[in-house]
Amino acid sequence: MNDEEKKKQLRKYKTFATGLFVLMAVVFVIMTILEKKNPAHWVGYIRAFSEAAMVGALADWFAVTALFNYPLGLKIPHTNLIENSKERIGDNLGNFVVSNFLSPQNIRPYIQKLKISHFVGDWLSQQRNQENLVKEFSHIVLDILNKLDDSAVITFIGNKAKEMSDDLEINRIVGNGIEYVLDKDDHQRVITNLSKQIKDYVLQHQEIVKDRVKKESYFLIPKFVDDTIAEKITIGLSTFFEEVEKDQNHSLRTEITQKLYDFSHEIKTEEKWTEEFRGIKNDFLKEDKLHQYSKDIWNSIRKSLSKELEEENSALKNYIKKNLSELSGNLKNDEKFQNKIDHWVRVTAYKYILKNTHQASNLISSTVGNWQGKELSEKLELEVGKDLQFIRINGTLVGGLVGLIIYTVSEFFL
Repeated sequence: MNDEEKKKQLRKYKTFATGLFVLMAVVFVIMTILEKKNPAHWVGYIRAFSEAAMVGALADWFAVTALFNYPLGLKIPHTNLIENSKERIGDNLGNFVVSNFLSPQNIRPYIQKLKISHFVGDWLSQQRNQENLVKEFSHIVLDILNKLDDSAVITFIGNKAKEMSDDLEINRIVGNGIEYVLDKDDHQRVITNLSKQIKDYVLQHQEIVKDRVKKESYFLIPKFVDDTIAEKITIGLSTFFEEVEKDQNHSLRTEITQKLYDFSHEIKTEEKWTEEFRGIKNDFLKEDKLHQYSKDIWNSIRKSLSKELEEENSALKNYIKKNLSELSGNLKNDEKFQNKIDHWVRVTAYKYILKNTHQASNLISSTVGNWQGKELSEKLELEVGKDLQFIRINGTLVGGLVGLIIYTVSEFFL
């Protein structure tokens, strides 16, 4: 029922209880007058009943009225109890709810019944829910992106890059990188390719070798001798590099590898390389350049992210949907995963509720305490006022019966 219907019901039962009192008063007056004119034996019984009924009705009317109002507007002590004691009522009600409804032994059975994983899995398995979830996520992230202060973000990126670079030893990174390549023998492919290139170059440019030999030769040496020497040099060089190309254990490869190891160690340990790379780093991370780098990075991230979030079937959205589908399948079919999620939810909910039970008490106490006294009285009277009117009715009838019994006893035994 709404408040208007409750008010009508309350008025109805108030009228009935008051009407019963008025009836007893009328009967009392009639019996009193009749007793003076016709002192019949039965008149005294009815008069005693109506008199006691009036007393019971008035007593219970006073008790019921004193809960919500001042009887007849008179500020009698310990009346209008609800309005005058609303703070205490709020505190007691809050403590009652916490003690009797939010105690560990009461909430534990309900917490243990929680099985949210399967429900979430079913919900996520529906394509419409996935689309709505991705849509809302996109709106939230886009809203955050649009509200971010670009200058603050750029400054943040720049500061973090500067902090990270302060402890960055580039010479050690480069040295370790070289050693990593050497340990994996990836440099052998470079040596192989380079040897082939040198071999091919020598074979394709024999005339250059001949011209060079002729230029460095003496004028008395015949041309065929120079050509023979040039041919020997060409064949020797090409053969040597062909051997390097095909032989993975060639001595030149071993020597080059060792030289590279020595070079990487030198880069990591010698001060000159430390200073060299520090200079490169400082030049690369000058304040104006760092600001520009940070700006470019942020603009690129925001542009790419905004585009992915705005497009209907972007790669990012499809990736999120794919992962939601996988998560849904795991929540529905993977019993171990279900138990893990449900256990986490139960433990978290149990701890959170117990940790914040005082908040429920404070909420009830403050809510009741913040109500206007009259408003609180009216609310409670609407809820329980009908039942309280039966107290008045019962008081009238019980009072009358008690009065009748007393009168009867006094007539027969006193």
